Amino acid sequence: MKLYPNQLNDHLKKSLAPVYLVSGDDPLLVDEAVLAIRKRAELAGYSEREVWHAERGFDWNNLLESSQSLSLFSQQKIIELRLPTGKPGDQGSKLLSALAQSPPDQTLLLVVTGKLEASSQRSKWVKALAAAGVMITIYPLESRELPAWINQRLKNHGLTAGPGVLDMLAWHFDGNLLAAAQEVEKLALLFEGQLEMDDLSESLSENARFNVFKLTDSCLAGDVSVSSRILRNLKAEAVAPVLVLWALSREARSLGQMARELQAGKPLEQVLQSHGVWSKRRPAIKSALGRLKPVTCSRLLQRAARTDRVIKGRLPGDTWQTLQDLVLAFCGKRPLAGIRSI
Repeated sequence: MKLYPNQLNDHLKKSLAPVYLVSGDDPLLVDEAVLAIRKRAELAGYSEREVWHAERGFDWNNLLESSQSLSLFSQQKIIELRLPTGKPGDQGSKLLSALAQSPPDQTLLLVVTGKLEASSQRSKWVKALAAAGVMITIYPLESRELPAWINQRLKNHGLTAGPGVLDMLAWHFDGNLLAAAQEVEKLALLFEGQLEMDDLSESLSENARFNVFKLTDSCLAGDVSVSSRILRNLKAEAVAPVLVLWALSREARSLGQMARELQAGKPLEQVLQSHGVWSKRRPAIKSALGRLKPVTCSRLLQRAARTDRVIKGRLPGDTWQTLQDLVLAFCGKRPLAGIRSI
């Protein structure tokens, strides 16, 4: 049987299968699914756990012997097989298929793999494990799913999110669920009840992405002095230039979309709402939209593309000076005419 990750908890409340196959390439989500299965098994009396790592040179006969024997001190045990590559080879495939077709008594087989390619998902051993128990495939969260995921974790820690909090956290930790989970745990230690934007400012002040976030806000407001100072600090802190460029490009792309909607006659407040702009950012966004037309945003993205080439060494130039030029252009203090697409 195949289950989606969000169905696992409901399944575990009702029953416990003899076989589980958990695959995916996000370590946090995979580990949390595995932990939920282990906890449920422990409640059902599986008090012993053996962990096997099937790497190069792994002796599958050892796993076979383990599946056929029980400890003198335990009547039920979990055999947890870690298979990072998702490719057990001929011997491993045959053994896993055999264990699936005839699961050992008093034993729960838990197989954990990395991302399974399409060909692997069609293999006999995968189909056998899914038929004998439960298969869960975990995919990385998309950016649009991250606010809801963070919101649920906040609720699990007794916290609620005030206006803009989820968007800011999602912006900071996009692509790094482990860091997002750790941040939620830290917030739960520091605050109670409803989280506000000021609480995040206090918590995230040492986070590199927070400082990059402040840079984009000052660029939106057209504040050359503050923007230049923040950029110098980012350079001194050895923040990756690609992170700075990513944030500026993301903002230019979003502004371009909003500017085109305004040009088409859509009301400003409706545009801001549809793009999820929270109240504290609206003055800066309005300021930027007042001076950055669609063509200007396109030229900013073209300059960002050139900056990317400089960062990667494909074009000559000083990385941080090129970023400074982009910041000045964003603030409206550097001409963009003549910038060509590359």
